Amino acid sequence: MNTDLKIILIHGNGGGLATDHWFPSTKTALEALGFEVIAKDFPDNQVAHENVWIPFIKDTLKADEKTILIGHSSGAVASLRYAEKYPILGSVLVGVNYTDLGDATEKESGYYNHPWNWRSIENNQKWILQFASTDDPYIPIAEPRFIHEQLNTEYHEYTDKGHFMIPEFPDLITILKRKLNLE
Repeated sequence: MNTDLKIILIHGNGGGLATDHWFPSTKTALEALGFEVIAKDFPDNQVAHENVWIPFIKDTLKADEKTILIGHSSGAVASLRYAEKYPILGSVLVGVNYTDLGDATEKESGYYNHPWNWRSIENNQKWILQFASTDDPYIPIAEPRFIHEQLNTEYHEYTDKGHFMIPEFPDLITILKRKLNLE
């Protein structure tokens, strides 16, 4: 087991669960590589309030400088806000945005009612992988592109993945393995 590294999978809001989409297959693939992988259902999974999720990541899941956060949608937003305050090894952002998109639930979450500190997000981790798709029905492509520009992420853009509500995401595993020098 690769005991010096922990990976936390963070699902999205709207009732998201750790068993949704590509999370189970990703957890299995990463565990097969010897990593400790935490995939828990987050509290308050309908709205994903920042003041609930950030303490959950810190105090319950114990993310630290040897942790990789892999977030989807609101989970990716939570990863950004976590890295804004606390050091982590790196993050993987899938279908991420930086505004509330005019959506009442997103606005209620609290992630968007204060300015982003892009420098802190960048400085509190060694690297950031980002995945976006031009056909995402929820996140206009300008949102992830803007984040990429602010953070100089390793950016991967697709035309056919929608909001990444897919059962498997092998590219994530392949690219993460390369990033961790496991190939």
